[in-house]
Amino acid sequence: MTTQTRSTTKKWWALAVIAAAQFMVIMDTSIIGIALPKMQAELGFSQENLTWVFNAYVIALGGLLLLGGRLSDLLGARRVFAAGWVVLLAGSVVAGAAGNVATELAGRAIQGGGAALIAPSALTLLMMLFGSSPQELTKALAVYGAAAPAGGTAGVFLGGVITEYISWPWVFYINVPIAILALIAVPLLMPAAPARSGSVDVLGSVTVTAGLAAAVYAIVQAPEVGWASGQTWGVLALSAALLAGFVYIQSRRNEPLMRLGIFRAPNLAAANIAQLLLGAAWVPMWFFLNLYLQQVLGYSAFPSGAALLPMTTLIMLGMVVLAPRAMQRFGAKPMIVTGLLVLGVGLAIMSLVRPTGNFWVDVLPASLVAAGGMSLAFIPSLGTAISAARPEEGGLASGIVNVSYQVGSAIGLAAMTAVAAAFGADQTGDLPELTNGFSAAFLGAAVIALAGAGITAAIMRSPAPEGAAAKV
Repeated sequence: MTTQTRSTTKKWWALAVIAAAQFMVIMDTSIIGIALPKMQAELGFSQENLTWVFNAYVIALGGLLLLGGRLSDLLGARRVFAAGWVVLLAGSVVAGAAGNVATELAGRAIQGGGAALIAPSALTLLMMLFGSSPQELTKALAVYGAAAPAGGTAGVFLGGVITEYISWPWVFYINVPIAILALIAVPLLMPAAPARSGSVDVLGSVTVTAGLAAAVYAIVQAPEVGWASGQTWGVLALSAALLAGFVYIQSRRNEPLMRLGIFRAPNLAAANIAQLLLGAAWVPMWFFLNLYLQQVLGYSAFPSGAALLPMTTLIMLGMVVLAPRAMQRFGAKPMIVTGLLVLGVGLAIMSLVRPTGNFWVDVLPASLVAAGGMSLAFIPSLGTAISAARPEEGGLASGIVNVSYQVGSAIGLAAMTAVAAAFGADQTGDLPELTNGFSAAFLGAAVIALAGAGITAAIMRSPAPEGAAAKV
């Protein structure tokens, strides 16, 4: 084997580890889905607060991603990537061993902090390895992108197997051996980058994380305390003030956590908006589809996870086989708009679920349509967002696009939880009321996806199809 062949082989093995990292980051958002009812019973979560098992992870992840991207640019992506695995391992142990609500949420937040280091550094490493070849970059992004939905649905399936045949703490302990293997692989496969001088904006990171947490808390609690209550609007005002403070801090610092001028890069803002609304539509669908399968159709943990495997298979095939070819022919904008439209149609069909429904009529067709939309939109919006920035800001661009998707996921889930509760999903055991609530959440997510298609069509520039692979 020649030196060049060995180098090429090593590069693609490195991509496998990077894709595995993306798989794990997303899997940790979904693997808890099937385990939620048992965690609720054993740890004492209320129905309304159960979403915090998801949100504690996503808020920490979304709020700290910019810091992770900045650290990746300053300290080197390989160092930050390895550190993220260590933190994720520690959080997984805490979450698995938790005996009460507070400890469980703390463990989930630590996991999210580890993921916030892994995600942007993984994308930076991918760009370092493949950025010089547009054709290879398109293939690498397709593999990386497919790992996200694969991790999401594989998490549901694994969560079902683990919850059914072992016990719910193992949905967290499964991360431990995977993290150890990743830490062994990092120094063998990943390219090193020298550290750069610069400061870290800790105040900005704390401000944006607190602002996001306050917004999600206000939306989640609103159905219980009332949308017109002083608490709801007071916390929303606090969130707005914190996020405005974050923008002000960034505008005043010489070395901000997020350089505001980066959004002047063509299509970077548009691609991030598309990712935000994609997450806001997709994640609520996954969350409430799990609950519909278990609480309405009466599926146990394992069948509930298996029910989503067709959707996962379609997404992976779409991202790896269809999306790269379609991008080369049509360009990013038509792909994103079409994908969001198809996702919205799938969610609208899913809103027709019935309390006396079944998998073949109420779940499978709609989930496949939605999966087709996701597979079309995800890769072009992700690729546009990370390739629009300057090379030296690759970590920041990776952090921003991950923030966009995770913030969209958290806010979208919180909002659709409020919608579902308002339409009856808080009536545990009443199948018609539960179904009405879940249907309303699916319809709300459809509106988000369709709005995303309209906004993208309005604000994204259309590059020429020829050479689109290089642009995305």
